[in-house]
Amino acid sequence: MKTVISQFKLLHKNLNINFRLWLLLLILGICSLSSFAIRAKAQHNQELQQGIAKEIIRFHVLANSDSDEDQQLKLKVKGDVVEALAPILKDATTVEEARGLLSSNLDLIKATALQTIKENGYSYPVTVTFERTYFPLKIYGEFIFPPGTYEALRVQIGDAKGRNWWCVMFPQLCFVDNTYSIVDKESEKKLQRLLTDEEYDSLLNKKAPVKVKFKILEQLKKLLP
Repeated sequence: MKTVISQFKLLHKNLNINFRLWLLLLILGICSLSSFAIRAKAQHNQELQQGIAKEIIRFHVLANSDSDEDQQLKLKVKGDVVEALAPILKDATTVEEARGLLSSNLDLIKATALQTIKENGYSYPVTVTFERTYFPLKIYGEFIFPPGTYEALRVQIGDAKGRNWWCVMFPQLCFVDNTYSIVDKESEKKLQRLLTDEEYDSLLNKKAPVKVKFKILEQLKKLLP
């Protein structure tokens, strides 16, 4: 009888070990699949961002410093430059056309910024460049532009060490109303025409995603001692 009991205990122990091993392998498999899915999603998001970046031009204004006065000056420079460029870019239909118009008006952009700075009692120098630069995630009205590298028109005021201001210069998504973040409807339509349906849909400002738990993994954890 003792021999039977001993054999039964050994069998139970072996089954328990095998069951735990099976659970461990299953958990590792689920984690591997989850990791693969996350990497695939990240790669897809990067491809979407790169596709979007090919069709737009950002606008980047760097303030001299973080002082209240320099930050206010930055906004005034931004406003005057946007206003000066609005009629120039109004009829641009492609990023190549917009790039050409901006490149041929760099002197106007610099002169506009310098004039605004002078009118406000400052003598900061201004540097205007076209370059590719990294932008963090940014919300413009109903659009969320993903972080990544974009082509940008950059206006650097003085030491350019203050907080920055961003918008999308082409198509013209710089707010026509800074209080309510209103984006021009014609520019929205132009953006939609420039992008694929998936790219455009990815920009729409949806509700924050709900955190999804791995229910199977949670249940498996409960089975482990």
